[in-house]
Amino acid sequence: MREHQYEVRVRYSETDQMGVVYHGNYAQYFEMGRVEWLRNLGISYKWMEANGIMLPVVSLNINYKKPARYDDLLIVKTIFKSQTSVKIEFDYEICNEKGELLTIGHSMLVFVDMKTGRPTAPPEYINEKLLHIVS
Repeated sequence: MREHQYEVRVRYSETDQMGVVYHGNYAQYFEMGRVEWLRNLGISYKWMEANGIMLPVVSLNINYKKPARYDDLLIVKTIFKSQTSVKIEFDYEICNEKGELLTIGHSMLVFVDMKTGRPTAPPEYINEKLLHIVS
């Protein structure tokens, strides 16, 4: 499962006075998609953190194609791109109900040991799950 789709409806509080989604909210949409991608794979952020692993974003790129508007149903597609010794990367596409591409993005996250605050290799349970995607 390299990709996962997640739907979210734009709330009024996420828009400006013109009814257009504020640009900073796209990072939250990407996060929701990424969390659900991991959950669908059987990996919970909550469980990871309870076991001493954080996964902070270290790089985020967003390219806005068309505006999302209040009450739009957005389809957030999260696409696993790659995983290295300490990093994991995702691409994102956000479309509206009509299938129009609104936004694309890319993020890089690093596995971090909560005790040391230093990058670390992902736990074996995560490596096993990601191995099935890559192969």
